[in-house]
Amino acid sequence: MNIRPFLSKDYMIILSMLLFAPIAGEINFYPVNETFRVSLGPPIFFLFLLFLRNTAAIVPGFFTAIAVVVFRVFLDTLHADFYWVDSFEIHYPTFFFYFTYSLLFSLAKVQRFHEQPLIIFLFGIIIEILADTAEFIAQYFAFGVMVTKDSIFQILLIAFSHSFIVLGVFSMMKLYETRSRELEIRKRNEHMLLLISNLYEESVHLKKTLQNSEDITSKVFGLYREMKRLQSEHMDQVNPHLEKISKRLLEISGEVHEIKKDNQRIFAGLSKLISNESYVDYIEIGQIIKMIVRTNEKYAQLLGKEIDFHYSIQGEHPPYHIYTHLSIINNLVANAVEAIDGKGMLTIRVKALGQTVEFRIEDDGPGIPDKHRALIFKPGFTSKFDHTGKPSTGIGLTYVHDMVDKLGGTVVYERGQGGKGSVFTIQLPMKNVVERE
Repeated sequence: MNIRPFLSKDYMIILSMLLFAPIAGEINFYPVNETFRVSLGPPIFFLFLLFLRNTAAIVPGFFTAIAVVVFRVFLDTLHADFYWVDSFEIHYPTFFFYFTYSLLFSLAKVQRFHEQPLIIFLFGIIIEILADTAEFIAQYFAFGVMVTKDSIFQILLIAFSHSFIVLGVFSMMKLYETRSRELEIRKRNEHMLLLISNLYEESVHLKKTLQNSEDITSKVFGLYREMKRLQSEHMDQVNPHLEKISKRLLEISGEVHEIKKDNQRIFAGLSKLISNESYVDYIEIGQIIKMIVRTNEKYAQLLGKEIDFHYSIQGEHPPYHIYTHLSIINNLVANAVEAIDGKGMLTIRVKALGQTVEFRIEDDGPGIPDKHRALIFKPGFTSKFDHTGKPSTGIGLTYVHDMVDKLGGTVVYERGQGGKGSVFTIQLPMKNVVERE
């Protein structure tokens, strides 16, 4: 048996409507005086109808109308002087109110106006007035109840009050939904930006590899040409071994050149991907720092660490290139998170110094031993090992140093206050990290 239709959202809404609408109809308050009574039943009923998606309102409205009458008759059974016929005659006109309400709601297709709360507000007033009219007609035929000017005024005022309640609650729910959607979009965008910044970092490494490949190809081919020159100068002394070496040098040169071409294709693809996925290249520094903090707070939680993150921004800052700063600063912050043992504190300070921007990343971790200070920016150096004893790649700080150097800046490491922790200070010329006009 397929149970998915019974687990649909509309099914749960209808069940909730059948349960809560009759109960809410018995909850009343008196905003003006003791004779002016406002019930919560109609606004709750209206809200449930608004959130139906694939079900015509008239069907659940019909069953809710029956449920309201049955519930009110049930409450009457709790009194000693209960009579079935009298109780039913008193309450059955309510059926016409709820049924007419759902019928008009369905005919007007009010769900179409989910993004227009004021139109929903007006529909609520009109529909409730007509539903009250249907209930008064039933009461007229049952008890001969006559409509008076006071009752008409009361109907109008109650309809306005109910619709106002619906407008308020519905607007708050839509606001919450909008904020939740904005939060989800922000998370997705941040994830995309971090992903692109990682690709940007890899593209920088790849570009460096391309240059290395070009240099190696040039050197190997130069050796090959030198070997051929020597052979041509000593034609009378044929050396098969040298001939074999020169051929091998030519083969190596060709193989390295093929590797370079493959890397060029990968680099071109990465560059195109980064360009196509880029929502924005330059943003406010505060957004970049907040993104880094949020990301590393999650990273610290994943590692089971309790780290207090703090940041401060001083001076006037133009929008900075997001991927450059994300990749550089995030590398240092992530390193600090990994270095801190259990609990700790990490601070990011950003300061504008004329035409230079300074970043200081401070932590209270174990720091780097003095004997290793000269090696921290060397390729392959690492002081981090995983649970199996395997060292990390040791290219993070090398990347940071290379990027900062490429941008005409400086990066300096020093011990924290009292010889505890680490402080990395980066200074970059603003002209190299802001958008050029």
